[in-house]
Amino acid sequence: MSNTKIIPIFPLDLVLFPNQDLPLRIFEPRYKQMVDDCMVGEKEFGICLGHESATISNWQAPYDIGTIAKIIDCKDVDSTSGHLFLNVRGRRKFRVIRLIPPSLEKSENYDPFTIHGIRSVEQSHHDIGVEKKMYIQAEVEMMSDIEDSISLVDWENLVEKWKQKIKKTSGNNDLTSHQLDHVLEQYYLKTETPTMEYVHSLCALASETPLDLQPILECTSIDQLLEKSAKLLESDINSE
Repeated sequence: MSNTKIIPIFPLDLVLFPNQDLPLRIFEPRYKQMVDDCMVGEKEFGICLGHESATISNWQAPYDIGTIAKIIDCKDVDSTSGHLFLNVRGRRKFRVIRLIPPSLEKSENYDPFTIHGIRSVEQSHHDIGVEKKMYIQAEVEMMSDIEDSISLVDWENLVEKWKQKIKKTSGNNDLTSHQLDHVLEQYYLKTETPTMEYVHSLCALASETPLDLQPILECTSIDQLLEKSAKLLESDINSE
């Protein structure tokens, strides 16, 4: 029987991979409450790519597979705005078993970027009880890590596909392998000892939207990771 636990969920327009660092600016009342709760607990929450259409209590719903984010540090950006600045690091992947709706339903005219929008949420939260959770929570199960290593041959094959994709999408077939190696160097992706983090970063470099990366995050084996990565890197090469 798998172990499950309940964690806060933060849907975002991005995919966080394990061992990846991510800076976040927090300003909405529901996520400031989430951070406060995390700081007195395990300093962890779940980051998922947000659905473009699915909702829960009118808020954007998350995809079923995400990554635990560990808070490395948290500080106020400035005392006037009340914004928080977080540095988080991706840990293990998880699968959502069930979603727990937030205590507040999103109103049609809610605008998180205005003083009025923020105060209206704060007032609604005060009315229902400040102990209620404004953010989405979920019961999740941890997914097993992919323990196999990436061979240099497989890595070089992916890099070559990336180079072909860049030539195609840029419309510049005169780009040399040396010039593209320089781009990889700038992103710290020149290596003879590749890891899954290198594959994740190469895919992120080649992606057009976060939706491109969700299938990469969902991989459960090294063969699946190589297959999905190659598919992403070949997506524009074979389309005419």
